[in-house]
Amino acid sequence: MVVMTDGTTWLAAPQSIAFGGYRVVLARGLSPEELADRLAATLLYEAEHSAEAVGEHTGDSLLELMDNTYGDPFDGIGLRLGRAGDWTYAVAYGGWPGEFGPLAPVSRDGVHVCLLEYEEENGKPVPPQFEYFHDGRLLSACNLHLDASWGYQGVDGDPATAARLQEMFTAAGLPDPERDEEEVHRAALIIVEKLFGLSLPKDPIVSGVLPAVLLEPA
Repeated sequence: MVVMTDGTTWLAAPQSIAFGGYRVVLARGLSPEELADRLAATLLYEAEHSAEAVGEHTGDSLLELMDNTYGDPFDGIGLRLGRAGDWTYAVAYGGWPGEFGPLAPVSRDGVHVCLLEYEEENGKPVPPQFEYFHDGRLLSACNLHLDASWGYQGVDGDPATAARLQEMFTAAGLPDPERDEEEVHRAALIIVEKLFGLSLPKDPIVSGVLPAVLLEPA
């Protein structure tokens, strides 16, 4: 059976998943449940947290559940989980900005992990972020606006992998301060998805029903 998947460029549209931006973690080598558990362990809270299943939800119904549970959906963090080809993914909802620690531990034991994150409503404003880890090592990371005002000095990470990604940006004419930020965001996503074989299904995430968890104190 052929699995039909989308790329990642649809994330560059305004409010592509929910108000406030997006935080998507993709992993190759973990089940959705394992990914949720590892992400819960990276929360920067004093208390340990775990992923508590709450059934299947659309994005809107999960936010409604979080509103009923916490009094405000931004007072909690939920994840919707799924698979796309070889990738497992977790999409964050609620008050996730600034609440997760480094993803290197999520990639232990040979797992591939990719972070795509954009705090779209942050007033600073913060550019979208990309990070890719394998087996506890950062292979590449950069901001996807490729914006020097946010310290873009090329791609960080493993020298060979980072250099390859930078070569692909350069070949595409990036960075280019004259181009619209959303256009640069989309162009950068095309390049990272091509290099790392990323895929994320738009319809199930935007309008479908997926298994969901709340990240609660253990």
